Amino acid sequence: EQAKEQTTEPAKDAAGKDAVQTQPRCTIGVNDASFGIREGEIFVVMGLSGSGKSTLLRLLNRLIEPTLGSVLVDGQDVTRMSKRDLIELRRRLLWAAAALAVAFGVCLYFARPIFGFLVRPLVEAGQRQLIYTAVFEAFFVEIKVAFFAALMIAFPIIAIQIWLFVAPGLYSREKRAFLPFLVMTPFLFLMGASLAYFVAMPIALHFLLSYQGEIGGVQQTALPAIGNYLDFSMHFIFGFGVAFLLPVLLMLLERAGLVTRSALARGRRYAWVIATIVAAVLTPPDVFSMLLLAGPLIALYELSLIAIWFTEKRRARSAAPGA
Repeated sequence: EQAKEQTTEPAKDAAGKDAVQTQPRCTIGVNDASFGIREGEIFVVMGLSGSGKSTLLRLLNRLIEPTLGSVLVDGQDVTRMSKRDLIELRRRLLWAAAALAVAFGVCLYFARPIFGFLVRPLVEAGQRQLIYTAVFEAFFVEIKVAFFAALMIAFPIIAIQIWLFVAPGLYSREKRAFLPFLVMTPFLFLMGASLAYFVAMPIALHFLLSYQGEIGGVQQTALPAIGNYLDFSMHFIFGFGVAFLLPVLLMLLERAGLVTRSALARGRRYAWVIATIVAAVLTPPDVFSMLLLAGPLIALYELSLIAIWFTEKRRARSAAPGA
């Protein structure tokens, strides 16, 4: 009996070690009631619908790296990314990087004409002189111009590569639901950038350059540096472009079951405050420029609520018996 006890002890120890090794490093619970972080467990409270939870599980299954250890979402292990998925992810990243590199090379060759296009609102506002005070400033401005232009040109290809990697984890009906948003993204960004370039920037520049003149017997003249003007224009263009993606973001969140139209309507006041803060961060430090972005942001938020209302009505009609 003593020998039997000695032989069973290592077996228990081995079983205990195996049990410890198979313990997940973290558990993510997705539900409507729980909230907070417990030891070894993370509870995400999003009010997910059944389809939203299913989509989350399958996307995590493709996106979570296996080196993180076991991660359970509602008891399901989502870290079993196969070698084929890792190869596919690497291939998509290489295609995206190659597209960005090729676009950067082309844009670097045409950096001066591109910057000349960006300078046109400044010229139309009456300012015909730009300076640079650092020796390398003009060179780095051309690099930045080429990179920003390449990012905008390569964005559709990068978005397509992301879609090609994520799409196999979605059902066909989810693909049909999300694909229009992916197509709308570059067009909405272009609309926002165009509004910034053709409307917001000329108005802001006329306002800001109006401070030139004689003040107390001293002539006040604007001599903007090329680096400062590039930052000014990029803040406007990218700020307005990203702001116009707000309807896509809100409709995607509603489609995934993360938010509802009633919740967005109740949080309208907070959304207006957040829109004002975002506008203050993305635009130059003056109230006039901030209002030029905050106004469209608030209007787009309200338009998103109307669009979500139409989609809810359409889904209700399609789900009705005999539809």
